[in-house]
Amino acid sequence: MTEKNINNLLVEVQSELKAPKSQYNSFGKYNYRSTEDILEALKPILKEKNLALVVLDDVVQVSDRVYIKSTAKLSYDQESIEVTAFARESLTKKGMDDSQITGTASSYARKYALNGLFLIDDSKDADSDEFSKQNKSQKNSEQKPKQPKITLEEVKMSLNDLVKKTGGDYTAISAYLLKHVKSDNFNELNVDQIQLANEYIKQLSIKADKK
Repeated sequence: MTEKNINNLLVEVQSELKAPKSQYNSFGKYNYRSTEDILEALKPILKEKNLALVVLDDVVQVSDRVYIKSTAKLSYDQESIEVTAFARESLTKKGMDDSQITGTASSYARKYALNGLFLIDDSKDADSDEFSKQNKSQKNSEQKPKQPKITLEEVKMSLNDLVKKTGGDYTAISAYLLKHVKSDNFNELNVDQIQLANEYIKQLSIKADKK
């Protein structure tokens, strides 16, 4: 039997811990896990393995900014492992007094100290940079108006109309075809159809030359 020590016990906790995202933000419409969720999931596992966990905060000033330094310390017998994380206090936050601003920074720092200690991946949680980029990309995609798809037959009809309107100005006709072949509106056409459209404009050109 492997002798128990802080390292192999930590590996066991990391493997067994399940911290669901039980919180819901109705404004942003996403689920997330809080520090309390992580601690609640940890308590029975720590008790079973006779491990002690403490989370401590310290205030650190860097230049003119104040950071909350949180340390998650896991202990077994005379051994311990600890991980620290930092969160900066906002200079101002609408609707919050100073104590609430500090409390918010503390919650963030504690959460990420626990994440580091117990290998919890919050890379796509609501307060992460990755989530912000992903959410911004998704919003931009949603805001982009969808363009109607153009079929090959519609292109042919437009080309015929251009022949009549331009009197056979095939420079204008070619420019029209090139514009739509390169656009997202033309994504319905496959390679064969695009080649067919090119053949069609050649046929129009031959007919015009015969005239």
